[in-house]
Amino acid sequence: MTKGHACVLGATGQVGRAAVRALVEDGWEVTAASRRGARDGAWPVEVRSVGVDRNEQGALEAALGDGCDVLVDIVAYDGAHGRQLTGLADRIGSAVVISSGAVYEDERGRGFDTQDEPDGFPAYPVPIPESWRTVAPGDGTYGTRKRALERELLAAGEALPTTVVRAGAIHGLHCAGPRELWFVKRALDGRPVRLLAYDGASRFHPVHADNLGELIRLAAAKPGSRVVNGADPQAPTVAEIGRAIDAVMGVESETVLISGPPEGTVGLTPWTGAHPVVYGMTGAERELGYRPVVSYEESLPATVEWLTGRLAVQDWREAFPGLVKYPVDLFDYAAEDAWLAARA
Repeated sequence: MTKGHACVLGATGQVGRAAVRALVEDGWEVTAASRRGARDGAWPVEVRSVGVDRNEQGALEAALGDGCDVLVDIVAYDGAHGRQLTGLADRIGSAVVISSGAVYEDERGRGFDTQDEPDGFPAYPVPIPESWRTVAPGDGTYGTRKRALERELLAAGEALPTTVVRAGAIHGLHCAGPRELWFVKRALDGRPVRLLAYDGASRFHPVHADNLGELIRLAAAKPGSRVVNGADPQAPTVAEIGRAIDAVMGVESETVLISGPPEGTVGLTPWTGAHPVVYGMTGAERELGYRPVVSYEESLPATVEWLTGRLAVQDWREAFPGLVKYPVDLFDYAAEDAWLAARA
């Protein structure tokens, strides 16, 4: 006997795959919805896959059919998507929706969207509780759009009980923008040294897709209107991440620490920030009985193997389009060499 019918929207993405797997293992009948209606080869045959473009009029309604007991929405982005879900509340028993830690701001009103401004790096409390202040909802930035999504869903209350998961820096297999590539590619390229700004102490709290899958599984079984953070049990510094990846790859790199901010691309990494970003998990533990299923270091061997396999057959820009969005060259070796030569 199944626990009920779960529909996962965005099922073939990184978190969607983990969500489908966790729900199936927990006894749910699962419909996996994605734009192309594709399947993951690891899914059991009983998983039903459907193609749906949520932005096409009536497409999501048609995919839901008579409805579902829980809708897991990995790809909801803004207030319009929130209103779309609440408008279908009569077909959805409850929802679990992935938001982002980008909704938080510090006491000076600085958040993820201000980091390119002078003195724009937010100084959050460590760790950040779910009760911490957030940006105003709106259509201007990623953070404000995610906050608008949250507001629509949480305002529905009992009409559509929704667990909002504010995810950290998602990592693991099938990631379109894997931050770990910054270290993995350097090791494969034989770079003997890496430079880290802020003394290598930057922390941007990661969360493995499988840990998000576990949060989704627990929230599906315990409907309610709530907000929880989603993060790994550890928040390693960028220097610690580099050492851990070196250990997996069997290499030994020299780390040069820069006491201040990056100098152009020199010292810049996908984790770099002037202040630590660490998410508190007491809400998920209290509300859902959450316990992580994997640590950051435990997950690294599989991630490194996957990354090296992709790089063996594709240029990194083609393999990982999510990293191309960075406005600078993440692998500007000439600038690094010039910086080192000037200080030799």
